[in-house]
Amino acid sequence: MRLPSQSSRHNFSKDLVESVLLVEGLGVDEDAHSGTTVQHVFRKRSHPTEPNLRQVHLIHAELFEELAQDGFEVHPGDLGENITTRGIDLLNLAEGTLLRIGPTAVVQVTGLRNPCRQIDRFQTGLLKAVLPRNSAGKVSRKTGIMGIVLSGGRVGIDDEIRAEVPAGPQLRLKCV
Repeated sequence: MRLPSQSSRHNFSKDLVESVLLVEGLGVDEDAHSGTTVQHVFRKRSHPTEPNLRQVHLIHAELFEELAQDGFEVHPGDLGENITTRGIDLLNLAEGTLLRIGPTAVVQVTGLRNPCRQIDRFQTGLLKAVLPRNSAGKVSRKTGIMGIVLSGGRVGIDDEIRAEVPAGPQLRLKCV
């Protein structure tokens, strides 16, 4: 792991902190997206009892370097993620993959994050950069993954993240 971040308010970006407390079944302690039911402002209005599959948001630091090559300046926490990783191919993990973080925390991958238009308010043109289309017109979503906390614990900057792919058929991640 590189850097943890959190915000108790529904801000676009989150504040960098030394560590975050992951709480089983809820998410990041003191974060606006923590809860058993959906906490995303827009989704909460239409589906308030829907389970919260977006308790923890992870983004790979390599995305920031890729975006810098296109002239964007994006840093850990800027896109609202709780955990910035390095060296893990987050976008190609299978649904249900377990991420063991530090000594006790376990996050189960639920799906891809689908960025909204607010990302262009952060930096104009960023939405198109994180949602590129291939030659066949298929969209690639690059803004990280979402997960739920299966086992809690405090996680910090130097904590290792280990991915355990589920047995059986591997399901590609879809937006949650």
